Parts: sequence; structure tokens; C-alpha cells
Amino acid sequence: MGATCPIPIDEYPTVVMAHGGGGRLTQMLIDKMFVPAFGNPALAALGDGAVVEANGARLAFSTDSYVISPRFFPGGNIGSLAVHGTVNDLAMCGATPLYLSAGMILEEGLPMDELWQVVQSMQAAAAGVGVPVVTGDTKVVDHGKGDGVYINTAGIGLIPAGVNVSPERARPGDVILINGDIARHGIAIMSVREGLEFETTLESDSAPLAELTARILQTAGEQVHTLRDPTRGGLASALNEIAGQSRAGIRLVEADIPIRDEVRGACEILGFDPLYVANEGKMVAIVAREAAGEVLATMRAHPLGRDAAIIGEVVADHPGRVFLRSRIGGLRVVDMLSGEQLPRIC
Repeated sequence: MGATCPIPIDEYPTVVMAHGGGGRLTQMLIDKMFVPAFGNPALAALGDGAVVEANGARLAFSTDSYVISPRFFPGGNIGSLAVHGTVNDLAMCGATPLYLSAGMILEEGLPMDELWQVVQSMQAAAAGVGVPVVTGDTKVVDHGKGDGVYINTAGIGLIPAGVNVSPERARPGDVILINGDIARHGIAIMSVREGLEFETTLESDSAPLAELTARILQTAGEQVHTLRDPTRGGLASALNEIAGQSRAGIRLVEADIPIRDEVRGACEILGFDPLYVANEGKMVAIVAREAAGEVLATMRAHPLGRDAAIIGEVVADHPGRVFLRSRIGGLRVVDMLSGEQLPRIC
């Protein structure tokens, strides 16, 4: 008897854009199709990367693909984004990034000068974090069957002794911090697509977080329980994943979540909730309450954490759910994103 697909195909007989949005449908693909098909302990942890052992060393291994549109945007391009994204996934495992791979899928007709800009940007980003691109692959597809260039990057990092971060370690009493303002990457991309103009140039927050993460781990060690970068699906989706895996509740304070005025205004114009808009240079750190002050100070002392803030706490109430204390004092459920708010964002 042949295997049957566990996805409810009567409801979703074909892939839709929301399956790649980092929300509920992405989670459905992972939980109902990919994990059962490829099931193993390293995959089942569902972190930003897999944690594996080799000859007594703990390694983090991560891979990601980048299909962003447009390829060039304020604050970066698909090349720098690919490096930053994979370096950050390794850092969220508590690892020191060591090596990267780069796979290029190129569309026939892509101008060579654009490809050269992307490659130079990748090299500059990799050199900036001291993580070389050591292997790769190139494929070309017919004109009209791609979108210029797609990039896949994979990375390997070494997890230092004594570091143990995972979503399951979030526990009631922990404090939730973020290293700065949210939703800027997604709105920077949409401002280009929609021709929006602001009084100041709104740039993506795309940045490598490995150095900041290392400083936080040096400061608080095992008191750092969970790290996550809220990319696709934004802050809300990342925290819902953590709440689900830890079986604890999460309570946020809306007034404490940093958002730039121009980003908030653009979200209102476009009808977006900033909690669900992608970030590419932000990290959520869930730490023991007694370490929260030191971690906040460490974040604010780093250029990528000057606007860091404590935004909530892990609670025993409503396990597996995320709630937000609004500015007017009400309590709002923050659910997993159910559709595709911003396609082709990373």
C-alpha cells in the first residue's frame, strides 16, 4: 500500500503563496509533511538550524533560500541578505559561524553587472563577519522561468561548551527582549514595490547578529534560554512557535515594543500589522529574569542593540498562546499568521 500525503489536500490541493509566508500554512507543511517524511531527532527540534554532534563537538547546521523581490532594496540586496540570514540562523543556535555555501539559480538574460554586484555584496558581507564562502553551485534556467537570481546558502557553526539555547527552554518567569525596532525590513521592501516616500530614507535592518549574540552569551551563559530571529511572519509568528514548543504562555506589552513612527505609519496606510512584518536584523532573547538587566545593557552597548527593549515575559497562563497587553489596557490574542501578508520578502 502506497504512502498517502498527510496534508488536507481537499482544502489545499496546490501550493499557495501563504505556504511560504512563515505563518500557519508554513507550519502546516512542516508539521504535517516535512517532519513526518524526514523525521529524526535533529529535525524534530525545529530550531533556526539543526544541532548535531560530530567527534564530540556540537555543530549548528542551517540552510535557507532567498527569492526576494526586488533584488536590490534600501539597505542591501539579495546577496548580503543571504549571508546575513544564514549567519543569523547559526547564531540563534548559540553557534559561532564558521563556513558558508552558496547555490545560485540564475535566469537566462540576467545582466552580468547585476550578478557581479550581488556576488561582491555577498563577499563583503561574508568578510565582514569572518565567515568564508567555501563551496557552491550554479544552475541556469530558461528566460521566463526564474526571476533573475535565487540564492541558497547553508552554514556550519560551532556551539561553545555550556551554551544551550532552544525554544523548549523558555519557561514561566523568563523575560523577553528584542534588540531594536521591528518591521523595518518588510516595510522597506514594500516602500520600493509601492513607490512610498518618507521624510527620511527607510532602510532594511538586514545585519549579521553573530557578534551581538556572542556578547549576550558571554554575559549570561546558561541563563540565556532561547534565541530566535523573527524573519518571515515577524515577531508574532516567531513567538507563537516558541510558545508552542515550550508549552508556556507569552505575554507582550504593546507600548514596550519599539517601532519607528514611519514604519507604524506605513503599516497603517498599507493595512499591515507590524507584529507580522519581517525583520532581518532583529533577535528575540528569552532569558532568566535575574539576567535580564545585564542582557539589556549588553544589547544597548552594541551598535545593533542601541534601541533594545524588554517587551514581555513568559507566563504559566494560557500555555502555547501569545497575548498582547494593548496600549489601552486590553488583552489581545496574537495568533499565528494565517495568510501571506508580504510575499517574496526574503
